Amino acid sequence: MRRRIGRPFAPLSVPNYRRFFVGQVFARCGVWVQTVAELWLVLSLTGSGVALGVTAALQFTPMLLLGAWAGVWADRLPKRHMLLAAQTWMIAPAVALALLTATGAVELWMVYALVLARGLGKAVENPVRQSFVMEVVGREHVAAAVSLNAAVVSAARFVGPALGGTLISFAGVTPCFVAGSMAFVVAVGALISLDVRALHPATLSVRRPGQLREGMRHAWSNPGLRVPLAAMAVVGTLAFNFQVVLPLMARYAFEAGPGTYGALAASMGAGAVLGAIVNAGRGSPSLVGLATPAVVFGTAMAALAAAPTLALALAALVLVGASSVAFTASTNSLLQLSAPPTIRGRVMALWSVVYLGSTAIGGPLVGWISGHAGARAGVLVGAVATLATGIALLRRAGRESPPAGLRDQPYEPAVGGQRAA
Repeated sequence: MRRRIGRPFAPLSVPNYRRFFVGQVFARCGVWVQTVAELWLVLSLTGSGVALGVTAALQFTPMLLLGAWAGVWADRLPKRHMLLAAQTWMIAPAVALALLTATGAVELWMVYALVLARGLGKAVENPVRQSFVMEVVGREHVAAAVSLNAAVVSAARFVGPALGGTLISFAGVTPCFVAGSMAFVVAVGALISLDVRALHPATLSVRRPGQLREGMRHAWSNPGLRVPLAAMAVVGTLAFNFQVVLPLMARYAFEAGPGTYGALAASMGAGAVLGAIVNAGRGSPSLVGLATPAVVFGTAMAALAAAPTLALALAALVLVGASSVAFTASTNSLLQLSAPPTIRGRVMALWSVVYLGSTAIGGPLVGWISGHAGARAGVLVGAVATLATGIALLRRAGRESPPAGLRDQPYEPAVGGQRAA
């Protein structure tokens, strides 16, 4: 029993991972504090659900357009150096927003521009960070490390919005942007402190034409990669739009302010932390292990959409958080373990594109639906899409053997733009 309890935290025995972990705790919390402030600022300036959707789209459009290329660069260049550059870049928009809001000079177009600038950094930072995990901990601990990273993101969903909502209530949005910039300073310092001799760097790909197509072709031809990516694309587009629906739920469904928004996001984050820790101890990922949290996730979102009181919405969001992080961590682990090392950056970039970049499409769509039919309708769209995805995955798992339903196909690198014989 003691061994099983300790297994989710085994990656923390790696000194480099401990430093990386601490840095990412600060970075993820900083992102959420800043995001809460950006969204509340936009809502205060416009009162529009569509404007919130546009804000989400601007943040994630660079991921949709550039994320796959970031994966190509991650396979060619040292990932630690790329991560340092991207996280350093992300300090600047937070500093600019702090200055603009402190002086009262902020306008909507400025917020849009700076959100887009942060999105450019995120388009590089996210796929590189996802694929860098394997280099920090090695193959042995990667599944648990992915779930612990998901716990970091989830804890940030709990701490970040709670801190952001509190700061906004008492001091306005400016302190949130100051906190966001300082958090990335800490993250950059943690990356600088890593012992490069203890890393497990993947062999870098030699630059040649067609590498993006090569990675996409292999991902499509291999069920071990194609199925998790397709599932994440559907759920990411229609369900992971909490940045849009939660502020609207707080303001219009429950007629409350930033404190309630922070409480909604924090409840989801608290459940997500629990879900990430439990998922880290589940062992090898499987297709059934991906389908089950999808079904629970969809059911919990339906409960959230129907919740008549704030208390019931908060309870539903705990389950939403736990099941959503189990779903994303499962897709991530399946891809990390199925992808050949020489194209892992490209594969994880595709995951980042369908997970985050899909918000550029889903955010405005769900914002428009919420604006015309209410925030609950926007949540219900995600519930239906996620339930349908989970049921489809269960049916596939029942038809195929081995139980995971995912067979790897050998990777054959392209030579001169063609597959090697």
